[in-house]
Amino acid sequence: MSEAAVSFEVDRGVALVTLNRPPVNALNRETRRRLVAIFDEISEREDIRCAVLTGSGTVFCAGADLKDRPAADIAGDFLEHNRITRETGNAIRECSKPVIAAVNGAALGAGLGLMAACDIMYASENATFGMPEINVGLAGGASMLRTLFGRSTLRRMFFTGQRLSAHELLRRNVLEDVLAADELLPAALAMAHEIASKAPLAVVYAKRAANMVDLMPQRDAYRFEQDFTMALAKTEDAREARMAFLEKRQPQFKGR
Repeated sequence: MSEAAVSFEVDRGVALVTLNRPPVNALNRETRRRLVAIFDEISEREDIRCAVLTGSGTVFCAGADLKDRPAADIAGDFLEHNRITRETGNAIRECSKPVIAAVNGAALGAGLGLMAACDIMYASENATFGMPEINVGLAGGASMLRTLFGRSTLRRMFFTGQRLSAHELLRRNVLEDVLAADELLPAALAMAHEIASKAPLAVVYAKRAANMVDLMPQRDAYRFEQDFTMALAKTEDAREARMAFLEKRQPQFKGR
């Protein structure tokens, strides 16, 4: 598998993952497999505490490569294609470390799905977002859009293929910020390094808790968080944090 399709570098606890299939960084099987392998590695490497996902050039990801779609007459081809497509988003969503999207241009179809799988999302001023499958006679992606938009907007984008601007997504509280192109990656990396400076175990548990709460009804989610907090309260570090707060001193954590 060529590493050129997706570049991967690590600096001071932050992994920078860059889609690199010019001109539009369309996803094919090779790219998807590479992304799964990278985010699985990020999950398990102790020297990585946060990740940033972006695209090379002026496009984040214009979706799936139509030339790479499977042949309907080859047994098992569609199943393999669909499986690796699902696992690409899952590898990002289920990554044990927070993942920040730096969307530097169009994020369409599967590209919008990649962004939706991330935890924190920044975009450049020229970025646009859409799910244009309907334009090529296909349908899919409502489950990705559901994490970002309300019912009406989701269905309008799904049924029409219409795009939204970065500023419109910021207005809808989908994005963290919209920045000039040359400010985008520095801002995303700054946030990643801030997260990387926190207690590593705390960040991993915070990511796990956030993912679990997303999947639960409100009543169950609150109970989960109460149980989670109770377990943390029994740790030495939690007791030390309370005593340090009461005694107005810096805590001395032991990581247990």
